[in-house]
Amino acid sequence: MAIQEDVTQLLVEWKSGNVEAINALTPLVYDELRRLAASYMRNERSSATLQPTALVNEAYLRLVSQSLPDWESRSHFFGVAAHLMRQILVDHARKSKSGKRGGGVAKATIQEAMSFAHERGAEMIALDDALNELAKVSERQAKVIELRFFGGFSVDETARALDVSVATIGREQRLAEAWLHREMKRA
Repeated sequence: MAIQEDVTQLLVEWKSGNVEAINALTPLVYDELRRLAASYMRNERSSATLQPTALVNEAYLRLVSQSLPDWESRSHFFGVAAHLMRQILVDHARKSKSGKRGGGVAKATIQEAMSFAHERGAEMIALDDALNELAKVSERQAKVIELRFFGGFSVDETARALDVSVATIGREQRLAEAWLHREMKRA
């Protein structure tokens, strides 16, 4: 718990303009970001071009390049990091698919799309498109999926980050997964 409080305090200091807070924050959040990236890419083949370290580095560079970000808490920081990692993975997938196999998007289930691999770039793109559509219908359900799958948040952490009950997160996740599954089957 002390590390979580340290992260929150450093984020507040960074928000206040203390540049040294970024240097102190890096070792505290890097391992967690690396764990998140590794969980996304756990099923990736060794021949894939995007490695967890590259994903973390790119996400971290985007996070720290923001001038005086409006961090509210550790959960907010990791939620933004999860969103950035999702964007990086989708950008990578789009780039890799643009010149290969006609750039077409194949049908996939949400479970297949969650385990990103080089060959699964089309599924990542389809998942991103479906999540964007879900956000139009239910922003909270899309955020639950993003935090749980891309952010690696537990149900409890997701509930705290969104300021709702654990039961609400469970219900929203089930509804979102069903909606995404249906949408991705249509694609």
